[in-house]
This record gives sequence, structure tokens and C-alpha cells, in this order.
Amino acid sequence: MKRYLFSVALAMTSLLAAAQDAYESSRLLGNDLNGTARYVGMGGAMEALGAEISTMSTNPAGIGLFRHSSVSASMGIVSQSGVDVFDDLGKTNVSFDQAGFVYSTQLNRTSFVNFGINYHKSRNFDQILSASMRAGQGAAMNSLNKLTYMKNSLGNSIDGGYDLAFQTDNAGKIIGIMGYESWDSGDRAQTFTQFDYLNANAVLWDHNDNKLYYSDANGYDFNRSHRGSISDVDVNLSGNVGNRVYLGMTLGLHNVNYLGFTEYTEHMVNSQKVPTDDIHYSDERKITGMGFDINVGAIFRPVEESPFRVGVYIATPTWYELTTENHTEVWGKGFRGKNSAGYDEYKFKLFTPWRFGLSLGHTIGNSVALGATYDYSGYSSTDVRVNTGRNDYGDMESVSDRVMNANVTKSLKGVSTLKVGVELKPVAEVAVRAGYNYVSPMYSAKGMRDTQISSNGVMYASTADYTNWKATNRFTCGLGYKTGGFNVDLAYQYNMTKGDFYPFQNKVTYLDEYGTMQETTDFSKATEVSFKRHQIMLTLGYTF
Repeated sequence: MKRYLFSVALAMTSLLAAAQDAYESSRLLGNDLNGTARYVGMGGAMEALGAEISTMSTNPAGIGLFRHSSVSASMGIVSQSGVDVFDDLGKTNVSFDQAGFVYSTQLNRTSFVNFGINYHKSRNFDQILSASMRAGQGAAMNSLNKLTYMKNSLGNSIDGGYDLAFQTDNAGKIIGIMGYESWDSGDRAQTFTQFDYLNANAVLWDHNDNKLYYSDANGYDFNRSHRGSISDVDVNLSGNVGNRVYLGMTLGLHNVNYLGFTEYTEHMVNSQKVPTDDIHYSDERKITGMGFDINVGAIFRPVEESPFRVGVYIATPTWYELTTENHTEVWGKGFRGKNSAGYDEYKFKLFTPWRFGLSLGHTIGNSVALGATYDYSGYSSTDVRVNTGRNDYGDMESVSDRVMNANVTKSLKGVSTLKVGVELKPVAEVAVRAGYNYVSPMYSAKGMRDTQISSNGVMYASTADYTNWKATNRFTCGLGYKTGGFNVDLAYQYNMTKGDFYPFQNKVTYLDEYGTMQETTDFSKATEVSFKRHQIMLTLGYTF
């Protein structure tokens, strides 16, 4: 039996926090191609060429090739195409991308020790994501509230569900519905998400007969705005051994500031597939925190008489301490004004994987520079951690969320980045640049945001959507002009990625009416989405 309409949504009380599951954590993985206009114009392929401040965060040894002190600052305009404005986030925004200096000290005729500090924006979160789907005339599709209903059929968290039961006050009056680990448990199931709580109390529960009913949908509309950035401050010490070996080390400090706002609407139908009402969900999520890592690298010239160079580098995981918080609402027919779903926050740790790189560089006289870089990071080994409390020294301790990390391993993959670039100088003062990046997919095509695993990251999830983004292609070009100690550089970058969007998980385990365990592998259908971004950059620099 289905219920076709629902009553006023109930406010959540002290249940809200923010998710830290595989897909939420993946927002903090990977880097944009950003830095100075020279670095971007060459596709970032300068890890062996060096003498470029932006290599401080990739191959620290590149700073060891500076022979003069230098200061630079970069900013630009970033524009997303193929989308409509949402939540007052413009499609075109100004971005301050880089500012730093290198101080070079000569110890003797062939030896230098260099020190550098550089700010750069490693991730620009500004993005609008929209998706929609219609099942067609006389057709129906599954819904988010049906997912909540089907998980209840399992009756316990061991099988991937929960037992929905009424909560009562001291007078025996029903005050709400909770998803418990089993019928004889008083503990909330970790498979019972925040959106499950909202659905159970505001959508499934018929107050007239105190029974639960679900509704199908014939389509949905989804919109999300992403804002903010990961801003890095890198501190570098580097130098050289003779004229053939260059060494460097960088301490990276990372500041996370992410804000996302989501509106999701499902168009409901009755058992005769006749449209009835819309269910609306909204969610505002904030992620803040700090992290640090250490990066070491080397550049060497195998043949003394040749300018050909080989660069290698390795970066530790970024050790993040993060706080997430969110505010969620649901409403529909009969609702008289938005009903706040509450507020809370959740603190956790995230350790990103190690990163390794190999690069090649070559120059032809003073007129041609060629670079290529291969970079790899095993994102499937990302470690999502749960805080357990402070030790005797006041430090927050944590343990790996083993269940969630198993889902990370299934959903994320190792990522390879290939960068190539060229710089031509027709005259000494002018440079022309071009570059290309290929970034392999982070997400497995069969990856899924699974809310049937028993994890803190599931229990605190307030949204169910996920996108399996595919490979990224970046095309760059640029110009440079140098006169005396001053330089002006311009760069253009086009970034394009496609992906498969799912409003909720596409595989669900449940018990049918005969009590037999079933699994549907087409519970949610994919909608193709894309992310296309244009960037124009300007760098002003001075060498002294």
C-alpha cells in the first residue's frame, strides 16, 4: 500500500551533523591546475625544468634552480559554461590564485641555498551542478523516500537496514520515528541517515493511522552550488650540489573552506501513475579545517654537457583535521512555511594518500623549453577516520572507519596525471606557451554512495546523491613578456569533465513480501552531467 500525499515535515532534534563518507571526503582530493600564468600556460609541466615558484608544491627541487630572488602575484577570472545561475552563485567569478617570493643566496661559485614562501589556491570549489530526469507519460521511477522504506524491510543494521519504531514520551504519546539497530535494540542504527530520519517522520508517517507508506516519482530536479577553496601556504628550502643535482623540501599548510547548497525535488505519482505532489529537500553543508603535508624532490642532469633534466618527487599524505556542519529541510503539500531541520557539527580526520611524480625537462638554447610530468596518487587508499577523544597530552586521537574505508576502496581509484608543455621564445623578451593535462578518473564506474553500510559517515549523511566523474582534460596556452627585472604573463585554461549523476544509490538490498532477500541493481538511473570551466590568468613578477 502506498500513501500518496504527506503531512507537515517534522523538525529534527539533535540528530544533525555532516557526512564524511567516501563521496563527501573525495571533495578534498586532487588539485586544480593553478599557480602562476607561466606555470598554467605550460600545462604545469615544469617539475624538471624548475626555476618556477609554482613547482614549490609539486617538485620542491625546482626552487633550487633559482639564481636570483623573485616575487610574483597572480589573479584571474574563472567562468563555468553550460549552466544557469543558481543560489546567487555567478557563472563568472574573480579568483586570487597566487602570491609568493623566493630569496636566493649564493654560498660559493656553484652553490646556492634558496628559501621560498608561496600562497596558491590548490582547489577552487566554485561550481554549479544541475541534473534532471523524467520517466515519461504513464511511467514511474523510484524515490528517495522509497529507499528509506525499503531499508526498513530488512529490520536490522547487520543486513543493511534498520527497524523503524515509534518513540513515545512519558505519557505514551508518539513523538517521532527512529531507525534502530534491530527490533530489540534501543540504539540508533548507523545505516539510518539524516535523510532517512526526515523521510520517516515527514514523508512516510501517516498521522491518521500511525502507519508508514511510500510514494513513487516520475522525475526529479537537482541543483547544487559549490563555493570556497582549499588555500595552501608552502614553505620551501632548497639548494644544489654542483651544477647537476638540485634538492628541495616543502612544508605545505592547507586551509579548507567549502560551502555547498542543494535543492532536490521529486515529482510524486500515485499507484495509477497520476502526478500528485512534489517533495522538496534542501541542504546546506559547510566543511572547514586545516591540514599539512611534506613534499621532497630532486632534479638531476644525467649528462653534464646536456641541459636534459630528470625530476622525481614524493609527497606524504595530507593530514586533515576537519569540521562539517549542515542544515537540512523537507517540505511538500500542506506545508505552511519552511520547517528548520536543526543544526549540529561533526569533527573528524581525513588522511589523503601518498603522491609520487616523475618529470622530464629539456631546453634548446635560450629559445625552447620542453617539459613532461607523470603524477600518481592512489585515492582508493584514502583514510577516513573517526575521532575517539583527546589523549593525556590534549591531542585528538582517531581510528580508521574500516567499514567506510572499504567503500572508499570500491568507489575510488588510483589517479594518474600526465602533463606536457612547451615554451618558445621568438625573441628574448617574448614567450609563447602551450600545454595539455590528462587526469584519469578518480571514481570507479561502479562506485556507489552506499547508505546500507554501518558507518558514522552514513548515519550523518543528509544527502544521497553522488556523481562518478570521468577523466579530466585541460588545454592551456599563454604569453609572457619580460623587460629588465619585470615580467608580465597571461594564460588561458579550458577544463572539461563529464560524469554520471545519481540522485541516490543505484543498488538496494531489501526483503520482498515473501521475506526473501532481493537486490535491485537499477534502483537509480544515471544522468550525464558535465563540468566545463574557462580560466584567464594574469601574473605580475619582479626578479632582483
